[in-house]
Order: sequence, then structure tokens, then C-alpha cells
Amino acid sequence: MSTPASAAAKEVFDLLRDDLLAIEREFQRDAISGVEVITEIGEYLREGGGKRIRPALLLLSAKLCGYEGHGAVRLGSVVEIIHTATLVHDDIIDEALTRRGRPSANTQWGNSKCVLAGDWLYMQAFKIALEERNFKVLDLLISLTQQMVEGELLQMEKLGKMISQSEHLDLIYRKTACLFSVSMKLGAVLARASEADEDRLGEYGRNLGLAFQIVDDVLDLTASEEVLGKPVASDLREGKATMAVIHALDRCTAAEREVFAKVLEERSFTSVSHADVVSILERYGSVDYAMASAHEHAEQSRRALSGFPDSEIKRALLWIPDFVVGREK
Repeated sequence: MSTPASAAAKEVFDLLRDDLLAIEREFQRDAISGVEVITEIGEYLREGGGKRIRPALLLLSAKLCGYEGHGAVRLGSVVEIIHTATLVHDDIIDEALTRRGRPSANTQWGNSKCVLAGDWLYMQAFKIALEERNFKVLDLLISLTQQMVEGELLQMEKLGKMISQSEHLDLIYRKTACLFSVSMKLGAVLARASEADEDRLGEYGRNLGLAFQIVDDVLDLTASEEVLGKPVASDLREGKATMAVIHALDRCTAAEREVFAKVLEERSFTSVSHADVVSILERYGSVDYAMASAHEHAEQSRRALSGFPDSEIKRALLWIPDFVVGREK
């Protein structure tokens, strides 16, 4: 039986079906190199799938602003390639063993080959973007890449340390929401939209990306390994304090803080169980707090669209925040 959410998802997919299939074909072609191992890694990563939400946002933004042309497909492939490159580097840095329920690329080909394949993907993305002959596009992509690298370095400096909610929001903006925002802005740039409309769409993407990452972090703490496709509470074991954990640490007892400290120290659930951590989070309503924050950012993303006339494209963009906060993986 069709639910309102599944019906809305089908409506969005039907709007973008041909373009998303074209982006998939473009991504497949773009990831081919004269060096066989790069092609192998690129294809393995592409076949790993993903929600393709970033290229979908770019397509919707471009359509909302009246753009018709192949540039949206080309740049949709660019943002997905950049996203893929960041995942390769993240898995190497985090020493991750799985990604989306499969062995991560670095466990298959090793860190050295994967970091170079990630670099190649970044450069390939910029090479394709150059075809637009648009300095604004390049400026957005360069700034995006710098922000993401800075975010990764800042996170490494903060591992195992107590950070504030504002520091956490800055980190997840750089690591996740910035790409959502730029995807929306690129659609507006292609359509030669006004600067005000570009800013509004960028704000939509920023808040949607923040909501997406907050939910991702909550699922990392609360979902099962089978659903996630990777070990539970990976962030905590890697020394990353996310919104729910920061909220609990601001309120819990010294003994309860030691529970979190033990996990960070051992980088595993050896002396402390995952259930112990979840119990503390529940005691202080920390998961509910994080989800309330995700819902608030989702609402802010919807408000950013208030100046645009009603259309099926706008309705799709208004639905996406519900999908982001309601997903289970």
C-alpha cells in the first residue's frame, strides 16, 4: 500500500527520472581513466549507490529557476563525484572497514591507491566543471572544496575533545551542509537567477544539509548495524562528539561523563556497552533534542522557499526535508 511519503518520493523521482539516469551514465563515463585501478575504484564506488540527493537538489534548483540544458546533468555528475571523493578520503582517515553495507574501497585496494584515486576524482570533477566556462561555478566549487578540507582538519583536531554545539554545527556545515548549499546554488547559477534567489536556495541547502547530518549522527547512535550498513556508534568510537552526545555531556554527572570518556579512550565498547551510552542519552532527552534541532533546520529550509511561486518543483523541494528527517538509514 502506498504511503504519503512513498507517493511523494515517487513524484520527485518521476520529475527527475531521465536526468538522474543521465547523471548516472555521465558519472560512469567520467570515472573512466587510462589507469585501470582508478577506473576499478571509481566504478566500485559508483555501484555502491547512495541517495544521489545532492545532484537531485541541483536539478530541482535549476528547474525551479527555469533552466533547461545539459549543464545541470554535467554539474550533477560533478557534485556526486566530489561527494564520492570525500567519502573515499573519509574512510581512509577514519580507518573504516565498511561503507553502505560493503567493504570500503580502502580495504579492497589499500589506503595509498584510494587516496590517489580520490585526488583523481576531485580533479576530474573540476575538469568537467570547466566545460561550463563559468567562473562563478568554479568559484563555488573551489570554496566548497576548501571548506570541506578545513572541516576534516578541524574535526581531526577536535577528536576526543569536548566541543560546543556551535563548534559542532560549524563542523557539520563544512563537512556536509556546504555541499548541499553549493548544489542548490549551482542550479541557480546555471539558470542565471538573481543573487537574492541564489542566496535563498543556498540557505535552503544549508539548513537541509544540517538537518541531514544531525539525523545521520542520531542514526549512528540508535540504529542497528544491519540498517546502517556499518558498525553502530562509529562516530563516538572515533572520538567524534555529535549533537546528542554534546547535549548529554552538558547535563550528566561526573560518573556518566566517565562512561563516554571510556568509549573515547578505548575506541570500542569493551568496558562500556552501547546500551549504557544510549541509556544516558535517553535519560537527558538528548536524542529528542537532536531530532528537534533537525526538524527546526528542516523547517528553516522550507521557509527559504517562501519567495518562489508554487509549482511541482517547489512542492518537491518542500517535501525533501520531510524525507531527510524521517529516514531510517
